[in-house]
Amino acid sequence: MKKLFLILITAAVIGLSGCATSTPQLESSPAPAISALSPITTNYETIWIRAKDGQRQSLQQIAEQLSQYDVVFFGEFHGHSGIHLAQMQLFAALHSINPAMTLSLEQFERDTQALLDQYLRGEVGEKVLQEDGRAWDNYEQSYRPLVEYAKSNKLPVLAANAPKDAVVCVGKEGPEVLEQIPMPDRSWLAKELNLHDGPYKDKYLGFMSRSRAHNSTTTEDSAAAAKKKAAMDANIAMAMRSFSAQVLRDDTMAETIAMHLKANPDRKVLHLTGSFHSVSGLGTVERLLLRMPDLKVAVINPISVEDAAAPAWSDTDSSTGDYLLLVSATPAMFVNDDREMEYMNKVIRKRMKNKCVYTSDETQSDH
Repeated sequence: MKKLFLILITAAVIGLSGCATSTPQLESSPAPAISALSPITTNYETIWIRAKDGQRQSLQQIAEQLSQYDVVFFGEFHGHSGIHLAQMQLFAALHSINPAMTLSLEQFERDTQALLDQYLRGEVGEKVLQEDGRAWDNYEQSYRPLVEYAKSNKLPVLAANAPKDAVVCVGKEGPEVLEQIPMPDRSWLAKELNLHDGPYKDKYLGFMSRSRAHNSTTTEDSAAAAKKKAAMDANIAMAMRSFSAQVLRDDTMAETIAMHLKANPDRKVLHLTGSFHSVSGLGTVERLLLRMPDLKVAVINPISVEDAAAPAWSDTDSSTGDYLLLVSATPAMFVNDDREMEYMNKVIRKRMKNKCVYTSDETQSDH
């Protein structure tokens, strides 16, 4: 969880990255005997698990079951080769069952939709798509195969995410800044933000709350305690703005999918996103169901296997998705707290240098 939160908060501060009736109920089940699963010997190997009963599934079984859903959220660890391979395999398998498939991507921002459509029609080249479409740095390795499959089969691809400029502004100034964004830029963002209290907000802000409790002490004098409290309050305020930026992405992606399905009710959607946006049916998933509560939605969540020779998962893991994808663990980002803190301080300093293009330098607050 610490590693997942670090990845999440890094993306949020830089600006880079409750509906039980609509989503199948998840039933916790104990992990199977380790001998039931073969070792994962490379980063490309994965194991599909149906969460409700802990049964291993083949790709074809997964595709047949997921073909009954309107929207499938495929959570990912960005850049994990095994997950991206599984996404490509599942997309092709779902398309073989449901010809009317749509690919939806967190990895393209909504204002680039026209350019993405031009690329799919063969009117511009990939270099233009990558540069003018602001494709992610790992586009060629991770997302090109899916986009090319969609292009070859004349399938729609949704540029689902909120533009980075707006996300930066909300993260720096708060959601109120949305009122200052002119058209047409405002149209690329969700009309409404769902910033309500709940498990998603608690999860996002939990790390900050734990840090505040950890740093409190009864031995400080009143002046030092007041200074520390003021600093922590400022950090919490920053976390709230960061949460608003996160939700801007969630609501924009949810609205993009909802608008597409309302205009094309016969289509099925596979949405690729960072796992934090969809894990346990929270984030983008719950915000899509707020807009279209009758949709049948499934969540695929990746589980990093620490012991590749004996892959297994926990009861807690079983509650994170309707299907689990067991994958090899990636190398640890840090092996000591000092280096981790040093890195996070650099991230925060970089975030502080971001400028909101929708407010003047004179009016920007120095958070």
